Amino acid sequence: MNELEQLTALCAKLGAEAGPAATMAAQLQKRASQFAAERGVTREEAMRYLLEVMVKGRQGEPWQEAGASRPPPSMREKLLSRFNATFGRSPTVITRAPGRIEFIGNHTDYNGGPVLGAAIDRGVWVGVAPRDDGDRRFGSEQYSQIVVVAASELEKQNGAADWVNYPLGVLAALPEFALRAPEGLDFMVISDLPTGAGLSSSAALELASALAFLEMTNQHPDRETVVKIGRHAENHFVGVPCGILDQGVSGFGKTDHLVHVDGRGPTFSTVPMPAGANLWIFNTHTKHALVDGLYAARHRECMEAAAGLGVSALVDASEETLAANESKLSPIAARRARHIIGEIARVRATVEALQAGDLPRVGGLLTASHRSSQSLFENSTRELDFLVDQLAATSGVYGARVTGGGFGGAVMAFTSPEFGETQAAVVSKSYHEKYGAAPDVLRTQLGDGAEVI
Repeated sequence: MNELEQLTALCAKLGAEAGPAATMAAQLQKRASQFAAERGVTREEAMRYLLEVMVKGRQGEPWQEAGASRPPPSMREKLLSRFNATFGRSPTVITRAPGRIEFIGNHTDYNGGPVLGAAIDRGVWVGVAPRDDGDRRFGSEQYSQIVVVAASELEKQNGAADWVNYPLGVLAALPEFALRAPEGLDFMVISDLPTGAGLSSSAALELASALAFLEMTNQHPDRETVVKIGRHAENHFVGVPCGILDQGVSGFGKTDHLVHVDGRGPTFSTVPMPAGANLWIFNTHTKHALVDGLYAARHRECMEAAAGLGVSALVDASEETLAANESKLSPIAARRARHIIGEIARVRATVEALQAGDLPRVGGLLTASHRSSQSLFENSTRELDFLVDQLAATSGVYGARVTGGGFGGAVMAFTSPEFGETQAAVVSKSYHEKYGAAPDVLRTQLGDGAEVI
């Protein structure tokens, strides 16, 4: 039973006739999406609140929100409250940037290849206000300590303060793009992204920070430049040799669309998500302790493979090129090349399948992507593999794969409306029985990209 059918049944249970019940259910779905956008909360939170309102009302009476309990505070309200409590004033600029799902294209972007991602309806919110004393004060809802860095000092932070490297990296990157960095400022960040799920909270923080710093200095470069600033911060200040997928999707997201990133340009475009397709995230909360080093190692192995094949990037290599030159590569470099070459082909095939509305074909490509990550790129884990195995065998699932850089994190499931909370609970229970802890389960909505609020 899909969401509309469940809501229709609930409306009927509360006394509505069959026809009006269906109409009420459709209106409730629409209102939940509107409410989420208005309040800055997730659609799930909005739906829970509206259902509470409806269920508490007496049967047969008009639905009135006024007498209901207060809805959860919006992200904007949470940020304002935190900023005022910390700095004793309100921010002058508020921005937000979404987290992202890597739909398909595992590690293809920094190899010059294409990748598909999706911005989701959760993300990072940043508030800033200028200071006259040259200090930059950074606060986060996740940490009680305020990190103070003088504007004259742009040094990488360590330990509990290392999260500040993302906004600091943006500040350091701005002059590289002939843009002015603000001097003294108060900075606060909050987030409703689940931690460790591979939804790229780092890129969202970079994009939200970049927009905030640019807005407070009245500078308005094009969106591609903002995205490149975020990647520059990650590559050159934080020190992670990522491609531009994360920042590109967070910057160019569009509701009900996937973002297509061509890593060679880079260039950005969108691909409509077919109706009747849903995305679920299963967050294992497992993460390899050496994830940054492993990511850098995969980057290095791919560069080694490209050099051995005589191309500037693996996007320029083909299966035939690899077959003819594989003896020149180490076994590890050959496996990495085989994954990237195959993954680039899968991304292109996925775009075609999406445009044709062939959802089973899309699902098969997603699962094939995971198997390649598992055996050739070796950036999966036993927990991720178990979830993919369980999901692939579940009715209503078109396909499933690791999402993000890997080495832990989350699995994405691409499903039909047949797959719902009941099926997700069965998968979660199986995982709990095997590993002693249940994964966090999140049904995601595709949302818009970074913006100044």
